[in-house]
Amino acid sequence: MPDRLVGLDFAQHNAEVKALWDAFPAGKAPRVPIVFGTNARYFMVNADANPTGVEFQRYTEDRDLMFDTLLRFQRWSRFNLLQDTELGLPDRWSIAPDFQNYYEAAAFGCKVEYLPDQVPDTQPEFADAPERVMEHGVPDPFAGFSAKALAYFEHFQSRARRETYLDRPINVTAPMCGTDGVMTVACNLFGGSFVCEAMAGEPERLHKLFDFITEATIRRMTAWRKLAGIPVPTNDGFGFADDSVAMISTGMYREHVLPYHRRMCDAFSSPTQLRGIHLCGDSTRHFHTIRDELNVQVFDTGFPVDFGGLRRDLGPLVRLQGGPHVELLHSGTPAAIRADVQRVLQTGVTDGRRFVLREGNNLAPATPLANTEALYKAGREFGKFS
Repeated sequence: MPDRLVGLDFAQHNAEVKALWDAFPAGKAPRVPIVFGTNARYFMVNADANPTGVEFQRYTEDRDLMFDTLLRFQRWSRFNLLQDTELGLPDRWSIAPDFQNYYEAAAFGCKVEYLPDQVPDTQPEFADAPERVMEHGVPDPFAGFSAKALAYFEHFQSRARRETYLDRPINVTAPMCGTDGVMTVACNLFGGSFVCEAMAGEPERLHKLFDFITEATIRRMTAWRKLAGIPVPTNDGFGFADDSVAMISTGMYREHVLPYHRRMCDAFSSPTQLRGIHLCGDSTRHFHTIRDELNVQVFDTGFPVDFGGLRRDLGPLVRLQGGPHVELLHSGTPAAIRADVQRVLQTGVTDGRRFVLREGNNLAPATPLANTEALYKAGREFGKFS
């Protein structure tokens, strides 16, 4: 099929988008920016983006196929998915080895599994005896699964030095530089039931495990960031996630998780730098605490929430990101999507001009482009600042 955005004036679009984002941090943008969260899963199960039917096991185990596929997916996105990002051919492509959300558990020793029509995943390798994860000490940041990540990174760099894609040079960024959060990693290693039960009944035991995970994560991220030439602490702010905190109360968050979040934030940024967090599910009850205790000023919501209530609670200077449910975008009509965007943008969430409209959260495979365009057009219509 022909590219959907083939008639778009890319130069005009990109100039408008640059001006929009340049004005946004100071609260001077004329409208809300509109973006979409995508990863290889969205493109993989999309016949237009993936006409050869590449699936995750081959993609993951073949570093050349991964390299080529990432470039093809990026090109497809730039010519088909209308949003407030640079579109059309870039001056330089940017890709990184892609290990989805399983890389942290794999780095601790969990086996990677390939499930039909799904992203790769891991099972809780240490559910039977959680302390086994500590038997051999903190994992070497470049051994085990991380050695595979390093081999992919070096191979990507080697190809990028020799090749171009569509006559544009290729930049390779490093994997293994982030974290999905101490509680989420613990759930991946030990199972969610153990983590929640230990939090309630064996808190000292859990703290020892959380301490080990946090120390290992800081060492791994520090080593990889230094390899990639990223300052530690960073000069550009710091962002992380921890989706599993949606399962606990704010009191439990303060006692059992917050100290490790603080330790992570302080290792990679100063309190005066911009800090952000992504939280799937409805973790909004924790946002006030996270803002006040960690100086987090950017909240990326992973599920439809009370946006107006959040704005009133957090004030006009905090940046919020979110929007309609992914299932509405996947299966709803353009009219229903337009109505929901109008509803979100009229809750008061745009007070302060620090709201980014996006799906909540991460586009589902086979989401029609007519529906993403309905969100984009409605965002432009109802997201203008007076």
